[in-house]
Amino acid sequence: MATSITSIGNKKRLVLLLFFVSITLFGLVARIGWIQIVQGEKYRQLAHIQQTRDIPIPAKRGTIYDRNGKELAISASTNTVWARPAQIKKIDHVTETLADILEMDEKELKETLTKKNVGLIKIKKWIDKDKADAIRKGKLEGIWIAEDNRRHYPFGNFAAQVIGHTTDDNRGLVGIELEYDKYLSGLPGRWIKNTDVVGRQLPYGTEKYYKAENGLNVVLTIDEVIQHFVEKAVNDGLAQTQAKRVFTIVMEPKTGDILAMTVKPDYDPNNPRIPIDENNRRLYESLDNKAKQKMWNEMWRNPIISDTYEPGSTFKLITSAAGLEEGVVTPNSPFYDKGYIMVAGQKLRCWRYYNPHGSETFTQAVQNSCNPVFVEVGQRLGVEKYYDYIESFGFDKLTGIDLPGEGRAILQNKKYVGPVELGTISYGQGISVTPLQLINAISAIGNDGKLMEPRIVKELVDDSGNVINRYEPKMIRQVLSEKTSKELRLIMESVVSEGSGKKAYIPGYRIGGKTGTADKIVDGKYAKGKVYSSFISLAPVDDPKLAVLVVIDEPQGTHFGSQTAAPVAHAILKDTLRYLDVEPKFNEEEAKEYRKNEVIVPEVRNLSLKEATKVLGERKLQYETEPIYVENPDTIIVEQFPKPGAKIEENSIIILYLKKDATN
Repeated sequence: MATSITSIGNKKRLVLLLFFVSITLFGLVARIGWIQIVQGEKYRQLAHIQQTRDIPIPAKRGTIYDRNGKELAISASTNTVWARPAQIKKIDHVTETLADILEMDEKELKETLTKKNVGLIKIKKWIDKDKADAIRKGKLEGIWIAEDNRRHYPFGNFAAQVIGHTTDDNRGLVGIELEYDKYLSGLPGRWIKNTDVVGRQLPYGTEKYYKAENGLNVVLTIDEVIQHFVEKAVNDGLAQTQAKRVFTIVMEPKTGDILAMTVKPDYDPNNPRIPIDENNRRLYESLDNKAKQKMWNEMWRNPIISDTYEPGSTFKLITSAAGLEEGVVTPNSPFYDKGYIMVAGQKLRCWRYYNPHGSETFTQAVQNSCNPVFVEVGQRLGVEKYYDYIESFGFDKLTGIDLPGEGRAILQNKKYVGPVELGTISYGQGISVTPLQLINAISAIGNDGKLMEPRIVKELVDDSGNVINRYEPKMIRQVLSEKTSKELRLIMESVVSEGSGKKAYIPGYRIGGKTGTADKIVDGKYAKGKVYSSFISLAPVDDPKLAVLVVIDEPQGTHFGSQTAAPVAHAILKDTLRYLDVEPKFNEEEAKEYRKNEVIVPEVRNLSLKEATKVLGERKLQYETEPIYVENPDTIIVEQFPKPGAKIEENSIIILYLKKDATN
């Protein structure tokens, strides 16, 4: 009986066990079916991802050229060190060797190389050739060198705010580098291969290589030689005036092409986070991260494009243009200055209120920069008509320049412009414009009244030299008649020959200009003793090839634009007109006083600097080098300006361009 009961109990347990095993097997079958059938595609993709290494192949960033093909920004070939920890067996030997060659901390490097479950590690970017060769010679297991590209700016802090710079990953951050990043960047390639869990390539796996497409090259309207003249003149002006900043722009009136643009002090795009100025560098080192970010933004910002300022008396040319075009004034219209003018019960004074100009023609009033005369011209025009011209000259809109961060002018709503506001605007106060807007408007006067859209990029080209896209000069509108433009240019010429712009006078050339000095606004109010001094010019006035604007921010000592900004413009115009082969036309008096002995420029290209200086010295010629600082006197000269055979005056400066090694 007991045996029977035991037998029944065993059968029950067997049945339960069979039932449990069956359920378990059914569950496993169902789970396998779910994985294989329902989610099979998902897991196949995950397996593929786990077994696949997708290594990006960086594209070569396009070159930035000046209008004549000079390289201003290039992608220099360099090397990057990579490691695959799973393949490193002699970790101590590898770590010690790498740390010694790359000058890295050995302990930190070892921690990096011993990380688990890491396929590929970038050890160090952009090492020089000697270090790369040393690593290759060491034949370190699990370590290899890959070719890479690094952005390099051959001329250092040359046109820094225009060209801009890139991030460590070769993405545009400011300037042209940012604005044209999508064209310059190109398309990265890919190297796809099947590997095992530790990164070894599978013998039966697939391998695909997609070649990177290089970026397009950008050709600027900037002329490297003119930019060199401008930067030298601005550096001299900055040193002489001890100003906070100096910024200058040179434009071709007939096309709107920007030939040069600079802001000093600036920075070196090759090392954009470290200030060039020694005092600023010491300050930078003491700042926290937030303050450093602010300093970077200030260094990289282009005030010519982004910032507004009160133009002061240079804006009187806009008032003059409107008055002449509307016929409310002529060059010989008579005026009388008693040192001030009463407007709505308020006294608006002339800058020379203490010694009034008295009787004067309109032309003389422009020469004298007499405020009351321009207030009267504004009154004759009226708010509506005057604002029509302000808007027609483009001050109410962006210029459309192909640079990032363009600022807008600050204009009072004409509904709220009363007699006093109209009066102050007429002589350049109570209105804020960008330097680019101002020079573009004045260029219209040099272009027989045609307002052009500013242009800083000429074209996009590929590596074979094929033009992919060309940006043609674009006329916006006719602002003035040809007659008014010519009249106003003659008035501007008299400012230089007889008025406040004499410091810009160049014998043999017809220079037109206008000086300006305006109080600076800080925190919403005029700052005592702080001014913008400026000078704007057209040359030659009979057929303008150049428009030049110089703005001195907070000059020390004398504040007048006639004494601070005009000499800078003089230096730029003198060199640039000669470079453009604009022949001087001396009158009899000038020829007698100013014509100097001429010499023929010798050929010094392919000579060493030491040899060239001897040749130039024998011809009574001076020289400057690019780059400025040269350690090796045997460095070879690859280009010169002026070219050999040109006739120039004795003691003129020859610019020598020296051979550079972009990879160092």
